[in-house]
Amino acid sequence: MGSIGVLEEKKPHVVCMPFPVQGHINPMLKVAKLLHHRGFHISFVNTEFNHKRLLKSRGPDSLKGLPDFQFHTIPDGLPPPDIDIDATQSIPALCHSTSTTCLISFRNLLSKLNSSTPDIPPVTCIVSDGVMSFTLQAAEEIGVPEVLFWTTSACGFLAYMHYPHLMERGLTPLKDVSYLSNGFLDTPLDWIPGMNGIRLRDIPTFVRTTNPDDFILGFIKGEVRRSYKASAIILNTFDVLEKDVVDSLSKMLPCVYTIGPLPLMLDQIKDESLMKSIGSNLWKEEPGCLEWLDSKEPSSVVYVNFGSITVMTPQQLVEFAWGLANSEHTFLWVIRPDLVAGDSAVLSSEFLSQTKERGMLANWCPQEKVLSHPAIGGFLTHSGWNSTLESICCGVPIVCWPFFAEQQTNCRYSCTHWGIGAEIDNNVKRDDVERLVRELMEGEKGKEMKTKAMVWKKKAEEATGPVGSSLLNFDNMVNKILLSTRN
Repeated sequence: MGSIGVLEEKKPHVVCMPFPVQGHINPMLKVAKLLHHRGFHISFVNTEFNHKRLLKSRGPDSLKGLPDFQFHTIPDGLPPPDIDIDATQSIPALCHSTSTTCLISFRNLLSKLNSSTPDIPPVTCIVSDGVMSFTLQAAEEIGVPEVLFWTTSACGFLAYMHYPHLMERGLTPLKDVSYLSNGFLDTPLDWIPGMNGIRLRDIPTFVRTTNPDDFILGFIKGEVRRSYKASAIILNTFDVLEKDVVDSLSKMLPCVYTIGPLPLMLDQIKDESLMKSIGSNLWKEEPGCLEWLDSKEPSSVVYVNFGSITVMTPQQLVEFAWGLANSEHTFLWVIRPDLVAGDSAVLSSEFLSQTKERGMLANWCPQEKVLSHPAIGGFLTHSGWNSTLESICCGVPIVCWPFFAEQQTNCRYSCTHWGIGAEIDNNVKRDDVERLVRELMEGEKGKEMKTKAMVWKKKAEEATGPVGSSLLNFDNMVNKILLSTRN
């Protein structure tokens, strides 16, 4: 067999580059596992900072990978922290440093991968986070297709796509801070196709700046502009959930593929070694949560988790705590060490003693396993997209307390379009928490939300089933885009 024959037998090789925070790494790792299952050699790229955190949370052997599923690192461009911190880095700082410093390191990594040992095939394609679009230049230089993975909801992504138009129309930046409270945020945006009933307050929160030179506004505008240059866009959603939005996006961009919900897509894979040995939790998970849930009645526990980035004030923590205590419902509450801004999350001894029989507190937990546990009856969430989708996959209704970015958009859709959620005011009060938790767990509206959540769960399962839209879209994306250099 000649050298051409040998080359033809080499696996396709995809480099996966997530934005370096938990909520982006998780779905990208799921995409990588799906591609590995389809026969791709995987090079998964973490920043050096997160590589260290993963080793700390998952153990010293956790990133050895498999012969054809390898982990690599590049620097994130930020100065190393003075102390060993177990927290998410500043999002604006990461956006600035990755977009201005990471291209050279990424280029060097591609060069290294393409000139390494004979058992590593040459890079044939790249899947990069939508907000790591500097990678498009590197893909163009080595002549391979690149797919951008926007890890937001489709509605969140469509809202970002309209940032340039919001700026052109003078809706952002805001004229002054009074616009945050004078009703201006209730301005209807009836000119965005596919987003019926959307208001300015439902658009990702970066529009709420008064600074004409706001870095994040400019950053998103640039990332959106480069989205048009990608070979395709993939989204972790499914067609029937966000049909109008996906239709609108498909008219704007050349190739948009919905390939979610990714947790259900992964359920199709039976490779235990891949599923168990390769994980992405940056905080150490506490498996005791599941044992504790085993002792609880079906649908009796409120799960509370505000994700990996949300921070709150000490007063907000107190209001949530007493709202949960006063609701008299059993709860499992994940409180990250860095949940309270500039402070450690401390709850009063009075709260702890009053709830010790029916409350469990944890630093971090295996969320998908928790949400699918029969004891969970409802979810108090920040409305991050991974959490929203995971609750849909498990048929769990939600109470939303959106913090920032497109969480506001997800909250709006959860409450008004999908009927699975109710919203807590940003200025959280214990009486509201108590009322909404009671409604969620025992009220008529809670029952309606549960029914809707179960309907969406079934539709999500259909989308990821053998002839489902997401599975077909994934296959089409792989064959038409990622393998296009080999066809």
